[in-house]
Amino acid sequence: MQDLRFQCQAGCIRCCDQKGFVYLGAADIPRMADYLGLTPAEFELRHVYRTKKYARLRNPREKRCVFLSAEGCSVHAVKPTQCRTFPFWPEIVESKAEWLRTGSWCPGIGAGELIQITAIESAGRQMRAAYPHSYGAAAEAGVVEPLTLGPQAR
Repeated sequence: MQDLRFQCQAGCIRCCDQKGFVYLGAADIPRMADYLGLTPAEFELRHVYRTKKYARLRNPREKRCVFLSAEGCSVHAVKPTQCRTFPFWPEIVESKAEWLRTGSWCPGIGAGELIQITAIESAGRQMRAAYPHSYGAAAEAGVVEPLTLGPQAR
């Protein structure tokens, strides 16, 4: 794809309100724990659900993310890689259909200046490094689904 435009819209939390999980990379947990004045173990105990391959934020019953408030993200300065790199996830930017589908609910897609390809490539590298089980050889072979968010889930 080419000519991608994106500018996060002030006050918008639509990406945070989509159905799905917030996965955590290895660097996310200690960074967020430190920001909240917790040890990584305390942060995990309170906020993380683990499976064999993944760590993700626990989903509270009343909202999509425990860190989402009416004012926005309470951990914005240290938000997880998945959140920080949205919408430049490989599975979105490598498919025009996914980009347009995501743009149907994200008002920032199509807005603002053209995004430099180096920024998009950097986001892709960050996602692949943070979530190797989703973007490694197993994902390419179709064994593990790439991370997805909201209605565009495959």
